[in-house]
Amino acid sequence: MPQREQEITLLRDEIEMLMAERQALLRVVGASAVLIASLESKRLPLGAVESADLVATTINALSEETLQDALGAVHAEIEEDPATA
Repeated sequence: MPQREQEITLLRDEIEMLMAERQALLRVVGASAVLIASLESKRLPLGAVESADLVATTINALSEETLQDALGAVHAEIEEDPATA
């Protein structure tokens, strides 16, 4: 196999691996977003509230498109709070 074809094959394999990793990460983020959205922070221990806040802050820093992709990866939607709509 010529050098160029081998490089293309390696790049293709790397891209496929990265896309699979992205899908796995999107599922983790989507599941985390659904979990955080369903929590009642007043009922959680302080340590859990701090962890949930960290996760929520990180999720909120994502672009809208990425968050939608993550929710789509777990087939979920987060309902808007009527007070903020």
